[in-house]
Amino acid sequence: MKKTEDIQTLIKRNELYERILNELDLGIHVIDENGKTIIYNKKMMEIESMTGEEVLDKDLLEVFQFEKNQRSTLVQALRKGQTSKNIKQTYFNNKGKEITTINDSYPILENGKVTGAIEITKDVTRLEQVIKENVLKKKNTKFTFDQIIGKSALIETVIEEAKKATRTSSSVLIVGETGTGKELFAQSIHNGSSRSSSPFISQNCAAIPDSLMESLLFGTKKGAFTGAIDRPGLFEQAEGGTLLLDEINSLDPALQAKLLRVIQERTIRRVGDTKDKKVDVRIIATINEDPIDAVAEQHLRKDLYYRLSVVTLFIPPLRDRMEDLFSLAQSFIAKYNDLFQMNVKTIHEDAIHLLHQHTWPGNVRELEHTIEGTMNLITTEEVIAIDSLPARLRKMYPDHKPLQKQKPVENSAARTLKEKMKETEMLYIQQTLKENNHNISHTAKILGISRQSLQYRLRKYGI
Repeated sequence: MKKTEDIQTLIKRNELYERILNELDLGIHVIDENGKTIIYNKKMMEIESMTGEEVLDKDLLEVFQFEKNQRSTLVQALRKGQTSKNIKQTYFNNKGKEITTINDSYPILENGKVTGAIEITKDVTRLEQVIKENVLKKKNTKFTFDQIIGKSALIETVIEEAKKATRTSSSVLIVGETGTGKELFAQSIHNGSSRSSSPFISQNCAAIPDSLMESLLFGTKKGAFTGAIDRPGLFEQAEGGTLLLDEINSLDPALQAKLLRVIQERTIRRVGDTKDKKVDVRIIATINEDPIDAVAEQHLRKDLYYRLSVVTLFIPPLRDRMEDLFSLAQSFIAKYNDLFQMNVKTIHEDAIHLLHQHTWPGNVRELEHTIEGTMNLITTEEVIAIDSLPARLRKMYPDHKPLQKQKPVENSAARTLKEKMKETEMLYIQQTLKENNHNISHTAKILGISRQSLQYRLRKYGI
């Protein structure tokens, strides 16, 4: 009976150990004296994009590949019996995926003999990729105002406002739906300013986990945490230039508070450091939703919004500047003619009429992808016809009548709640303004919003 109870206790204890190992936010990899994996926790599987079945009970050097000048830190701990800490290592899994980690490796000793080795791993793969991407972006800041396509009144107004913003180093908030070309405007402002010879670094705030974002932005000091090395953050890398923070509303609120401090004091403090460092960086931020809604829904701190929106640019969606559609389409045709070695001259009038019927939820980016897809389907044609357009568009609009022949139909039931609310808000603001002789302060007080919020809405609706 005692023996049975001891076995059950051991089973429960092993289950507990396994559960603890799988809850850790660090990779744990253990090999035996023959170099075969005996422990491989859940985090390690995530880091290396492998399953337990692919790694357990297999020789580590048969599963993973190391370049000639690199050796497995785990195998080295087994063979040499030495402990190593904070060792950066890049290697490949059996699918060829590149992995970069920082490891602490220890031999397992029994009676003075090495019987295995254990490695504790921190994943920095994504961080390394972002750093490489940003180095490339420093060298490839190519957009200028001359490359912004469009002659509509809406886009020309935004271009003129953006050009004025090149004269100073004030923060800029660029508001626009996904695919409207916000980064194009950000690069144009940088290239038109006195900072053009200095770095331009772009970072999408939604692309990096919160746990890595602070280190990426502000840098790290050696010893700040396991695997931390002295590394400059994006602010230091962008010194004297411009830092574009894309989708700022995706940034964790605690980091938004730290970002506000950096903008106000013009100093940063690396993670794990005790000293502040002065930085000279212009901040351009983008947001893909109404910033007032973002503040109300706590996606964006109110104080950060006020600090960023010194200059606010509203990039119109493609559906609001359809007169630019043909020019944009022609520019994309020219681009893919060069890339695909083709000789497409234009797009047929009927095809343009069909494109005018689409609402373009993906905006200019969606139009570009549509032209690219079309040119993948044609061979020697010099004119893009309706039949050449992607099938998804043709199926959406089977009765592709010319736009100018269609009679506008007001179908209030088909309109979204958001569209109706915007119209109601605009009309109410106009009415209240009129009743208060266009006095901004009085109107804002009656509406129950701040003066700045009212001014934002006036610009947004073109009132």
